[in-house]
Amino acid sequence: MKKKAAGKFQLDCSVNGARVRREIAASRTMLEFLREDLGLKGTKEGCGEGECGACLILLDGRAVNSCLMMAAQAHGREIVTIEGIKGRDGGLHPIQKTFMEEGAVQCGFCIPGIIVAAEALLRRKPDATLEDIKLELTGNLCRCTGYEKILSAVELSRDELKKKGKR
Repeated sequence: MKKKAAGKFQLDCSVNGARVRREIAASRTMLEFLREDLGLKGTKEGCGEGECGACLILLDGRAVNSCLMMAAQAHGREIVTIEGIKGRDGGLHPIQKTFMEEGAVQCGFCIPGIIVAAEALLRRKPDATLEDIKLELTGNLCRCTGYEKILSAVELSRDELKKKGKR
């Protein structure tokens, strides 16, 4: 990362598979960068303190809270937001499909972060147990849906991904 004029940095990273190169303020969070600079509105700010999971993104395949991360930390790295989680055909990802089928979405505010958390888990652990899923989602708060349908949707997507050999 090259230092620029008074608190500015040249950020060079990948976002949802596309190279992004921008001059940014050193004080810019990843959440601000994604939403305000790139227009990726699926990543939400819930609490702004890393407690709710609404702002989760994948950083080199690992789920991180974008509200706590400085954008400059992404230099040379790969970012995937909810907009970058897609099926092989470019349509809905199996996790997104099962959330719809199971009725695991109500207001939708928390769902992008939950789907990102589920994707991170199933990439890392394709045979995740219900206990693994519960543990992974402990950092995601949902006020509307309740967790039973969410847990069921993640279990079904795990099974679907295994069955179709997508992992």
